[in-house]
Formats: sequence, C-alpha cells, structure tokens
Amino acid sequence: MEPQPQSASERLQEIIRLNRHFAKVGVYAVCSAHPSVIAAAVRQAVEDESALHVESTSSQVNQVGGYTGQTPSQFAEFVHRAAQQAGLPRERVLLGGDHLGPYPWREQPSEAAMRNACELVCACVLAGYHKIHLDASMACADDNKSGPDEHTIAQRAAVLCRAAERAFEDLPPGSSPLLYVIGTEVPAPGGETLSGAPPAVSPSGHIHHTLELFRAAFAEQDVTSAWDRVIGMVVQPGVEFGENVIFDYDRQKARALSTALPKHPALVYEAHSTDYQKPSALAAMVEDHFAILKVGPWLTFAFREAVFALSAIEREWLAHRRGVRISQVREALEAAMLRNPAYWRTYYRGSEDEIRLARVYSYSDRCRYYWGEAAVQQELAQLRANIDASPPPLTLVSQYLPTQYETIRSGRLQGHAEDMIQEHIRTILRIYAAACGNVRTKLR
Repeated sequence: MEPQPQSASERLQEIIRLNRHFAKVGVYAVCSAHPSVIAAAVRQAVEDESALHVESTSSQVNQVGGYTGQTPSQFAEFVHRAAQQAGLPRERVLLGGDHLGPYPWREQPSEAAMRNACELVCACVLAGYHKIHLDASMACADDNKSGPDEHTIAQRAAVLCRAAERAFEDLPPGSSPLLYVIGTEVPAPGGETLSGAPPAVSPSGHIHHTLELFRAAFAEQDVTSAWDRVIGMVVQPGVEFGENVIFDYDRQKARALSTALPKHPALVYEAHSTDYQKPSALAAMVEDHFAILKVGPWLTFAFREAVFALSAIEREWLAHRRGVRISQVREALEAAMLRNPAYWRTYYRGSEDEIRLARVYSYSDRCRYYWGEAAVQQELAQLRANIDASPPPLTLVSQYLPTQYETIRSGRLQGHAEDMIQEHIRTILRIYAAACGNVRTKLR
C-alpha cells in the first residue's frame, strides 16, 4: 500500500522539530492576495519541491470581504486554483490566517469585535486554513488606549482558539489538525513602523510568563488539547521597516531570545515584518529559531518595480508607433491613490513632493492596496497586451530588467510580460527559500 503524501501542515511541523534540534531550516509565509505574487509563489514551490505557505490577514480577507473583496472560502479557492494550474498538489498548500482577531472591528466595543473575530476564525477553518495566528493584541473601543493587558490578550486568544476548535469538528474526518501561533507583542498587520525609531527587542524574560498566561487561558476555555499544537510565538526580534528606512536584524541583541524557548511546547518564533532584510540576516534569523518568516510588502514592491520597468520599455519601444495605445499604469495608479487616500494618508509625511514619491516608492508599499482598482487593472491589461503583441528587443529588457534579461538569454524564461513580472517577484522568493535552507534554490 502506497504511503500517504505528507501534508503541508505535517511538513511545517517537521521543519519546526528540525529547527529546534538546531538544523538550519525554516519556512516563509507569503502574506499577500495579489494574483501575480501568488502565481510566482506557486512557481517557486514547484521548482523547490516545497510546500506553498500562503496567509491572508484579517483586514485583507474576512467574512465581509476585507479590502480584497474576498471571503476566506473565496481566497482558498483562488490559491488552490493557482496551485492546480501549475501542477502543485493540493496537499502541498498550507493556508494560514494572519492576525485573526478583532483588528478589523477595533473601533467597536470588545464584545462585538470579538464576536466578529470568532466568526472570522470559524470561516477560515471551514475554508481549509490550518495555521491560525490568534491575535487579540489590538485595542478595541472600550480598551485602554495602550491596549489590553497581557492577561486579557491571552484570554481573548483562547476564546478565538475555542471557536476554531469547534469549527474544526465540522470538517471531514482525517483533516489535518489546526496549528496555532500566539503572542502579545504583535506588530500591526502590514508591518512598517511609523515612529522612525528601531523597535525594541522583546525581553527574553517575558517568554515563560507569556506562555504560562496562554496555557492557563487555554485550560480555562477547555482547549488544553490545542496547546500541544501551538507551533509559534510572535515576538519582536528588532526587525522592521518604514517609509524609507530598514531596521536590520542584529543577532547579538536577539541572542537571549534564541535561548529562551521552552522544551514544551516545542515551538519556534514567528517573525513578522521581515521584508527587505539582507539575505544573510534572514538566514541568521532562521538559525536563531525565528523559523517562520513572514513576507508581504516586499513582494508587491517587486511587482511594482517590474510593472514600472515594463512601462518604461513599452514607451521606448512603442510610443512612436501609429495605432498603438500606450498604457497609463502609473497615471491610473496615482489617480486611484488620490481618489481614495485612506490607505496611505496617515503613513507619509513631508513636503508635497516627498509624499508624491512615497506614495509609489516607499518601502511601506501602500500602493499595493490599489492594484485591484478597475481603472488600474485596465491599464495593466493594456501593458501586458502591448508587450506580448510586440516583444521588445532584448537590449531594452537588459536596460530595465537586467536579471530577467539574463534569465531569458539562458533559455529559462520566455519574454512575456507576466513571466517577466513573476520572475522579478521570484528573485525575492528565492532569497527566502535559500534562507530557509531549501537546497534546491539557487540565487541567480
């Protein structure tokens, strides 16, 4: 009888076990709902013969649609469809919920916000999410401005866990068990610091105290059996990014955290906001038991780089041809951001010119919220169509996308617009795959 293939959640548990035994292995989670990012991540997983680990935040995807307009079941279907089209088996896809908690409803009183959060957790579990980040760290309308205390955070997280466990009972027998990530020192969804100051590393002395709070809260909510499936804890390793600054990992400052992990539960740290870190820093983080690396804005940042490069190629190549309508991607994106400044207004400061540049080029990558706008999508479609209908000479590709030029020259890549976009995104994914110890990945 043929053995059953290992599921993605089983792969994750095995990697965590190896990491705790000092193997230099980890996993990266793609925290994005962008179609090109997901497609690139699927391709990378196929090439690496690894699992595809994708997570959606409570703001991106929730029971009322989130800012992407997708419910958990719709997002799950979207990811699985992309995987299937590329030949990635379903059992190698791990869906996770990031920052599942009251954050999208934080302007409501805690009782109402938690009721919505429990509904979201249930919807994620029923949609096939198997990794659940329980995040009740954000302040609700009736909390202190500084946020709920650690005991309250743990209690609310346990309530969310109970909702998830009850929803799991409705899944078919044999479903992979739920895995959990906890913590009290959790950065806001989307990352990026607003203060411009480097974040303080979490005190190692808080680790045992925090775990004990959560263990007791799990017992109080009668979900003790789930405690053995807590695989990760969110702490602050001192990494972050802002509008135009990156705070790099300093393993000396985080050394005490690396040695503070308990024997039970045998968890690792989950590192948020690792975007833009140096390859050597990411590898050091994995070695130091920050074995789950979250990445999101860097991937859509790379998407924007590739799109702008193709726009420049398009103008050089086709602007003087009769009958060709040149795409207006940059103009459409700028117009969409000015029409609805809600996603960037509080993030950027400075002169009018500084804010204009930040809207598009900032590490914060707030323009990622606008790629789905109908007018922007129309111009992206025009750009792809122009490039594909009249492929530019490789000399132009070399000028604006030199890495993709080399890949085309080697025969590993076709010169289609979307292929070049995804290949550019994969330059970032390869950094993460290499840092996580995937021996099949070669940085090129």
